[in-house]
Amino acid sequence: MTEQHSKVRAGRRRRRGRARLLRRLRNYFLTGIIVTAPVGITAYVAWLVVDIADSRITPLIPEKYSPETYLPFGIPGLGLVILFLLLTLVGFLSVNFFGRTIVRYGERMVSRMPVIRSVYGALKQIFETVLAQSSTSFREVVLVEYPRRGIWAIGLVTSVTKGQVQNMTEDDVVNIFLPTTPNPTSGFLLFVPRRDLITLDMTVEEGLKMVVSGGLVTPEDRRPKEIQAQPQIPSRPPEPVTAGRPERLQPVPEVAETDEDLATESPEPTRARSS
Repeated sequence: MTEQHSKVRAGRRRRRGRARLLRRLRNYFLTGIIVTAPVGITAYVAWLVVDIADSRITPLIPEKYSPETYLPFGIPGLGLVILFLLLTLVGFLSVNFFGRTIVRYGERMVSRMPVIRSVYGALKQIFETVLAQSSTSFREVVLVEYPRRGIWAIGLVTSVTKGQVQNMTEDDVVNIFLPTTPNPTSGFLLFVPRRDLITLDMTVEEGLKMVVSGGLVTPEDRRPKEIQAQPQIPSRPPEPVTAGRPERLQPVPEVAETDEDLATESPEPTRARSS
């Protein structure tokens, strides 16, 4: 019996040792994915951008000016550098008098094209709003109650509401972009009063990471400990919800007619038939 028990215990120890080894190997494998996946994906995206720029821009360089003509190897990133220099040169030329005249003349020609002028006007306004140095778009992360009271969502302040939307209300309204999970490029545009917004102490990048990850990546609360211990949003009782089918209307009970009621009714006159 003692030999049999010892064999059983030894078998259990071996099985436990194999299970621990498998768990460690699995943890090591998942840790390797967590460490290498962000670096690998970032390197792949960077290489893809450089390759697209080189394949589209480098062939446009004249052969006698191309460095690849005189070198036995290609220069990676040459197309990206040329694109950067070209955009910088266009920006430099567009700020002087001659460049502004050409841009104004080109916009005048585009404004005469029915469909193209709408697309050009919308894209120009978007790029001027997002890329302007004085713009405050996408600089603030806020909490907004959506889609009903008591449920909160993360939104980005794009700009201050202007025009007819602001003139229709007495509140100070701001434009809120509400990104969706896991694709933050789609979402909703909300016009929310500023008093109904709660500003969060996090960057736009941290807010987008939280949205894309579905809440798995949560930024650290950088506020002082005493402020963290005091909630800023008071708890409210839940709103009453009427469940079930709507109540049916009860039929109106019929009142039985008495002999007096029948006697008071005037009989319909009958006409004598003429022979």
